[in-house]
Amino acid sequence: MDKPVVVYEPFRAGLPPMRDYLRTLWGRRTFIAEFSRSELREKNYGTVFGQLWLVLNPLLLSGVYFLLIYVIKGSNDANRFGHLTATLFLFYLIANSLTGGVKAITSGQRLILNTSFPRVMLPISATVIALFKFVPTLIVFAAIHLLIGLPYSWQMFWAIPIFLIALLMGLGMSILISCINVYFRDVSSMLPYLTRSLLYLSPILYEASSVSDEIKSLEIINPLFYLLDSWSRVVVYAQAPTTFGLLHSLIWALTIFIVGTYFFLSRERDFAVRL
Repeated sequence: MDKPVVVYEPFRAGLPPMRDYLRTLWGRRTFIAEFSRSELREKNYGTVFGQLWLVLNPLLLSGVYFLLIYVIKGSNDANRFGHLTATLFLFYLIANSLTGGVKAITSGQRLILNTSFPRVMLPISATVIALFKFVPTLIVFAAIHLLIGLPYSWQMFWAIPIFLIALLMGLGMSILISCINVYFRDVSSMLPYLTRSLLYLSPILYEASSVSDEIKSLEIINPLFYLLDSWSRVVVYAQAPTTFGLLHSLIWALTIFIVGTYFFLSRERDFAVRL
């Protein structure tokens, strides 16, 4: 059987034939999973101590922040620690998608130049890696939830759609920033400041209920604000999220994903020249 012939035409911005593209992408799903696992093994996350560090890193960070809150405010509320830990774990899912996606294309230069495949597989793999890192933290938070005596209710099943929204938002951010970094390489240097700013501007070190209405009206431009607030309501206080919080998070996630994917796919054929 003859091998398929790949024809490289001069670059012109525009979407590829989406049906064939998605079919090819779906056919490479096994590669995405194995590529993600290989990246984790390369960073020693395949060992017991490597997996332990996936949990200890955000857990120790939440402990440090909680200590600061205790020293400054003198509050040692168990709910506060549960909120801090839960939101920090979910925040790291999105932050790891960003940090992994920013160099997904530029670090895969040899693979892109020598192999024909849907380039969006690379930022998708970065999000899959972030998901692999997030799963152990769910187990740890379940133990924390039980130990500090946080409430349970059927409303906690709202955590599933909120988690899916967070995953979609992380994927959209990963795709968008991987494409931007091809054209503006300094983005990778600015990313730590961006993620740190999102950390402080989002309800992690504090709860959304403690923010004044004037400040809260400005937080509508923060895509993570109501997402993390909804997550805290559900997994910490066992309450249903607000309709506004869910819609705000979903609209932001869809907007980032659609804009990022369109920008990525329309410029994909230009990557080989830019690299």
